Amino acid sequence: MDERHELLMNVEGMSCEGCTKAVRRIVERVDPRAEVAVDLEHGRARILTTAQALEIAAALDEGGYPAHAMTM
Repeated sequence: MDERHELLMNVEGMSCEGCTKAVRRIVERVDPRAEVAVDLEHGRARILTTAQALEIAAALDEGGYPAHAMTM
C-alpha cells in the first residue's frame, strides 16, 4: 500500500462552494481515498494523497482550475 503524503496547492479560479466541490471531485478521481480541504479565501487546497503533485495539478488544470504545488 502506498504511503499518503500532504500536498499544499495553489488553485486558481475557485470562487464558490461549487468550485470547492468540483476541486474535491477532480482530486478524488485521481485518488479516491484522498482527503481534500479547500481554502477559497486564499485559493489553496491541502490534500492528503498517494498521488504525485504533478498528477493532481494536471487533473485540476484539465478540469479548469490551474494549479501548482507550493513548498511547505
